[in-house]
Amino acid sequence: MQQPAPDPIIVRVLAEPAKQTTVVDVVVGALGLTGALLLAAVILGALLGGILIGVKLFRARYNLEPVPDSESLRITPQ
Repeated sequence: MQQPAPDPIIVRVLAEPAKQTTVVDVVVGALGLTGALLLAAVILGALLGGILIGVKLFRARYNLEPVPDSESLRITPQ
């Protein structure tokens, strides 16, 4: 006589629970991004300012100042 087949065993694989995102995580991330953008703006602003000052000093040293528009058009104040 045959024995009845046992009931199948069903295994359900559960995904690992997702990490909860809290308000503190969002605020810390936003402050980090803001800090990085602020640092980049300060560095780029200082770089551009240094370039502009360098160009002005270079022009003054070698007398390369452009002729003002008023002189090239021969406009005189009244």
